Amino acid sequence: MTATEGNRAVRRPSLVDAVVPIVTLVVLIGGALALFGLGALDGPLQVALVLCAMVAALVVLKNGHRWEDIQVSAQRAVASITSAIFILLAVGALIGTWNLSGTIPTLVYYGIQVLSPSWYYAATALICGIVAMSIGSSWTTAGTIGVGLVGIAAMLGVSPGITAGAVISGAYLGDKLSPLSETTVLTAQLVKANVYEHIKRQAWTSVPAFGIAFVLFGLIGLFWGPAPTHAGDTSSELTALGHIYWITPINLLPLVLLVGLSIRKTPASLALAASAIFAGILAPFTQYDVVRNFLADPGAGPLRAAIQAMWQAMATGFSKDSGIGDIDRLLSRGGMDSMLLTLWLIIGAVTFGTILEEFGLVNRLIDPVIRAAKSTGRLYLTVFATAFGLNIVAGDQYIALVLPAKIYRAEFARRGLAPTNLSRLTADSGTVTSPLVPWNSCGAFMAAVLGVPTLVYLPFCFFNIASPLLSVIYGCTGFKIERIEPAGSGRRDEDR
Repeated sequence: MTATEGNRAVRRPSLVDAVVPIVTLVVLIGGALALFGLGALDGPLQVALVLCAMVAALVVLKNGHRWEDIQVSAQRAVASITSAIFILLAVGALIGTWNLSGTIPTLVYYGIQVLSPSWYYAATALICGIVAMSIGSSWTTAGTIGVGLVGIAAMLGVSPGITAGAVISGAYLGDKLSPLSETTVLTAQLVKANVYEHIKRQAWTSVPAFGIAFVLFGLIGLFWGPAPTHAGDTSSELTALGHIYWITPINLLPLVLLVGLSIRKTPASLALAASAIFAGILAPFTQYDVVRNFLADPGAGPLRAAIQAMWQAMATGFSKDSGIGDIDRLLSRGGMDSMLLTLWLIIGAVTFGTILEEFGLVNRLIDPVIRAAKSTGRLYLTVFATAFGLNIVAGDQYIALVLPAKIYRAEFARRGLAPTNLSRLTADSGTVTSPLVPWNSCGAFMAAVLGVPTLVYLPFCFFNIASPLLSVIYGCTGFKIERIEPAGSGRRDEDR
């Protein structure tokens, strides 16, 4: 089947056309992971995604589209992640200057004394859930509080991987249930539902899912935590932090500024950058010796030293050689340049996904699946598979959120299913599962800022696993499924 575009005949993609890029993705991603293991994220995975985008482009060219059309599509792909790019760079700068100013070390210093290893994971999930609900951003929560909590974990002798899973579980609970969250607002808008009604419906899966996660984190902490002798042996770390930094609540002012700006709905990248700069300005007043020791030019004047230290921490991160491994790993991090591999990964994934979306390859795969979903339970399972599959294939949570909402909205209306059913399902399936994919923008971000590979923390993202499963179970059983008058029909489809 062909269509005319200008003077050219453009063919509708065949099923083989749609399958070839997906098979290429599976082969190249699988090959990269098999050959390089977790080291695949240091370049091989990025190359695989760029090659996948090229294969998709060749399929599109074969169907009669111009190379200029593909270029424009790629430009739109990069434009769609502009916000994510600036957030990533701002988080990199923030981690550098927060270590320079003592903000992260102070969080760790106080946290070690307050948080017990036996309930550390559960407390981490709860803290991150409260913070994310207050500010409406899972990324900001993970990139600030989450970084400190993972740092504390290493010193308490608890698992950084499980802690990262708890951070992400809490962060995405708060993100889903906060009216300040852009993904929550977007999801409601896409299906034309009231945002507060959408949040109420989300609570039916989010609250039980978090309850499951909280119990599991509690049980892990109680029965599989570190040995008591190891858990209590943090005196050397506390002493080292106290020697390196002047530990004072004043160091937490950059965090207070960030929370205040976030509550006032300041764009995330601007709030993060403002907090990073403020921390850099604060550093010479509270941590003068740290600033001096950080500089390669000890003869610089006070003003020049302050500017140079802040600039360097924002660009290439902060570093410290204290002789204590856990302390050095905590402090020697950050900088915008630390995010470049992550940006490369995201650009490759989103470009590939956008080409699949804009040239009809995704719809070619999904249309037969919709026709085969005869019952409500199967329809729910299909929406979940579509959203999660798009997180894998397209590499971006917004594509995984927007496309299913658009594609299935009419089908839900035709079957007499209220829009809030779809908004809850797409949020559970698209938003929540995005950090579980290493090359997805969310998975790459979480791994970069928390310093824990996606495949390491993935088994412990209990909330992110339980939430979509509960949504599908609700669809299959009919529990909490709201009905409306079917669009254009007087009958209703059977639940099962």
